[in-house]
Amino acid sequence: MLEILPEKLKSLASACRFPLYVVGGTCREYLSGVRPLRRDWDICAPASPQELAALAQREGFETCAVYKNTGTVKLKADGEEYEFTSFRSDKYVRGMHTPAKIYFTDDILLDARRRDFTCNAVYYDICAGQFADPLGGIADIAAKLVRTVAPAKKVFGEDGLRLMRLARLCGVTGFSPDEECMAGAAENCALIDDISAERVYAELHAILHADEKYGEDGGQYRALCILRGTGVLGRILPELAGGAGMSQRSDFHKYDVLEHSLRCVMYAPPGIRLAALLHDAGKPYCKVTTGTFHKHEEEGERIALEICRRLKVPKKLAERTVRLVRLHMYDLDCNARESKVRRLIINNFDIFEELLQLKQADFSACRDDLSVAPTVKKWRAVYEDMKKEGVPFSLGELNVRGGDLIAAGVPAKNCGRVLQALLSECAMLPALNERPRLIAAAQRIARTYRDEEDR
Repeated sequence: MLEILPEKLKSLASACRFPLYVVGGTCREYLSGVRPLRRDWDICAPASPQELAALAQREGFETCAVYKNTGTVKLKADGEEYEFTSFRSDKYVRGMHTPAKIYFTDDILLDARRRDFTCNAVYYDICAGQFADPLGGIADIAAKLVRTVAPAKKVFGEDGLRLMRLARLCGVTGFSPDEECMAGAAENCALIDDISAERVYAELHAILHADEKYGEDGGQYRALCILRGTGVLGRILPELAGGAGMSQRSDFHKYDVLEHSLRCVMYAPPGIRLAALLHDAGKPYCKVTTGTFHKHEEEGERIALEICRRLKVPKKLAERTVRLVRLHMYDLDCNARESKVRRLIINNFDIFEELLQLKQADFSACRDDLSVAPTVKKWRAVYEDMKKEGVPFSLGELNVRGGDLIAAGVPAKNCGRVLQALLSECAMLPALNERPRLIAAAQRIARTYRDEEDR
């Protein structure tokens, strides 16, 4: 363990009159044999934040913040970031993420018991060069087991966010929760309602990318299954959880609606996993209200937008996700005419690759089939033909600009619509992409808009 510690941290430990410990994820990572590209340095000691901050400053650390009430100090040195916390014991109001009272202590056992899981309550005494393990976390790490530091009902009852952290931890590490842990989380699942939307989304985002931190294959699917098993998924995404046990066409689908959605995330690349999770969010609503899944992509567009707003998903990601949900069913049977596919590619070129990825993940999630989806194969061929023909895929590739159209008599208010219409026409007639022909076509299109206004 000593060999992975930064020299600055070792120097700080040597300067302390008290033992300085590395705690949490770094110890768990070392003992489980994973080597992340970047480490989160959590350190602690039976000392006040003011004393630690003063020592750190003398040792060349930059003090970014000192929070006396929580005993926390944020530090930087040589490109590394550290968070120090004084040994303490916390008292919570049921379900609330922030402790109601904090008691500082010199007792490492009390400090360990205020944490969440035993695998995160292993300490390394830097100067002594040895681990301290008050709650048996080292054995749990070896067994890839997640246990709570106190009765699970109490641990999850103290902090509702731990419900999602359990899922994330299991996804990231491949560890499994014991029965008490799962039962305690399930019993307290309603407490996630007390956590802010921003924190819930941050954890959900980390869960959707759980496989990336340590390369744990399928970690994102594993984490989502934990959310489902504890009932938390039904609290944060009730629209999606309604698909549990909802069967689909057996000739095409092997799984119910919810399981299919979780598997779609498993097969999806990182950039589209929120869309993969929500792509069939309209199915439960449609089944309950109409008895079929018909046009679920349209209801799904509305529901995905509501979910993104509720969880405060970043605007650009939300917009892209909603569009992907709306388009994911298009040409599922490969019956759409090539002209329509060409126009769809042109009109959605900014998300075309992501749409192909979603279609592939959706196809694979139906029956765990990793072969190329028929729609993907068809659209790829159409796209390659368009490239060979020199089709312009964006307004920037058109050989005419808005100023050219205005000079040719096109009203300025209609220029944007006309340019988009020209791009659409070039999808089938790439030879149209010459300035004189484009201007003539623009004048024709503009006349139709004037006729519409006159009527």
